[in-house]
Amino acid sequence: MKPFFIIGPCVVEDLPLLETVAKKLVYLRDKYDIQITFKSSFDKANRTSIESFRGLEIGQALEYLYFIKKKYNLDILTDVHETCQIEYLKDIDIIQIPAFLCRQTDLLIAAGNSGKTINIKKAQFLSAEDMGFVVEKIESTGNKNILLTERGTTFGYNNLIVDFRNIPSMKKLGYPVVMDCTHSVQRPNSLEGKTGGNREYILPMALSAAAFGADGYFMEVHPDPDNALSDGPNSLHLDNLEHVIKKILNATISD
Repeated sequence: MKPFFIIGPCVVEDLPLLETVAKKLVYLRDKYDIQITFKSSFDKANRTSIESFRGLEIGQALEYLYFIKKKYNLDILTDVHETCQIEYLKDIDIIQIPAFLCRQTDLLIAAGNSGKTINIKKAQFLSAEDMGFVVEKIESTGNKNILLTERGTTFGYNNLIVDFRNIPSMKKLGYPVVMDCTHSVQRPNSLEGKTGGNREYILPMALSAAAFGADGYFMEVHPDPDNALSDGPNSLHLDNLEHVIKKILNATISD
């Protein structure tokens, strides 16, 4: 079975950026006959510095995301940070729970009650087994449309490591497991109030996850990552996306 992909810019900067990425995703979706969900955050509430760009006004950002959904026939994923935001996401296909919020019971319950697919990022401080309690909170609403995403574990200060055993461990919970290939190469708070990263390790992360049976792959991309307004150091250059997807497909699809 072919893997699925969740791909897009970290945050909604403007409509031209979203369209540039969407056009590339549609091209790759059709060329390789793969499932791609477009992702972008309308708000990045957990930025390191108060001066960091968080996003546009929620109404404007969601208007742009819905435009992309309709024009390019792409499913849309975006994050949610507060229960009051969920009512604005009626046309969103996948609601994502950020890693730092994956234990927030009220947020999980409200997201589950939406009936939508919920992608839960595993917190940097939780084990794979701990995610069973997170899953139970969503399941308590009767919603079993769940994805679980591995994104690395805190390793001292300003660094993450990935224990790829988390992938088969979380798969035992009965839901698809996604590898976040870009946030897992972050160097949190390592650039004087900004998060750094090692984007050269994105492909090795993806191929390692393939060896451990990942079902899907999450990647943040940007046509000019060095000048992206959020998470540029760990974002994949859009021009390199096809190469990475081809390598993942070669590693996951048997003859």
